[in-house]
Amino acid sequence: MITINTHEAKAKLSEYLAAVEAGEIVQICRRNVPIAQLVPLPKVNSEPRPIGLGPSEEGYEIPDGFFAPLPEDLLASFNGELSDRLLKDLDESVLKAAEPATRSYGK
Repeated sequence: MITINTHEAKAKLSEYLAAVEAGEIVQICRRNVPIAQLVPLPKVNSEPRPIGLGPSEEGYEIPDGFFAPLPEDLLASFNGELSDRLLKDLDESVLKAAEPATRSYGK
């Protein structure tokens, strides 16, 4: 790692960029306190990504239940509706929160 101060970074930026391209990390400091790092970017793949890299030649197995319809309460949740079960749970939690505290603090 190369450590430099801001004045040196301004004066020799192209040199430090060449070092970063070669794989170095350049740490820039202000009054000897690190404030930034110049790091190399990952290399871009020159080849296109291969298609169909699965655990076998045929690809992944999709289970039969994958395309089965979702349960009604889950569908209702996706559509912004609340199911009866969720409404019941909410009603109970609201009632519980509204109850006065039974503990006495202090004395």
